[in-house]
Amino acid sequence: MTSVSSGAVEPRATGTVIPAGERGQTTVADRVVAKIAAQAASEAVGRLPREAARPNATVVTHHDTARVRVHLELDYPSDIGSRCGEVRRHVVERVGALVGMEVPEVAVHVERLHLAAAYAAQGRTR
Repeated sequence: MTSVSSGAVEPRATGTVIPAGERGQTTVADRVVAKIAAQAASEAVGRLPREAARPNATVVTHHDTARVRVHLELDYPSDIGSRCGEVRRHVVERVGALVGMEVPEVAVHVERLHLAAAYAAQGRTR
């Protein structure tokens, strides 16, 4: 689990200020960060064939950083490198915005490729 606290100072009811260290902290579980990362990967990939599984993610957090590993399936033919780059960028952006963590590493593992419907309808030719 990771804790996130801001450096801002909130006033007490009497008008005095409570330092950040005395107010407590918010803790975000690794599995929550993983679900956010998986949803972000799903948003970046877009529409996939029916038989494709939804992206899933595993996360290792340490303080305010998260290292993410995303497993997903893509359609074929497509530019796999650029789609993986889109997934990386979107995961970094969404985890940073929603959880406030730095994401220095997003490893994308393409588990399976699915033939696009239009490509499969053409059949194989020699």
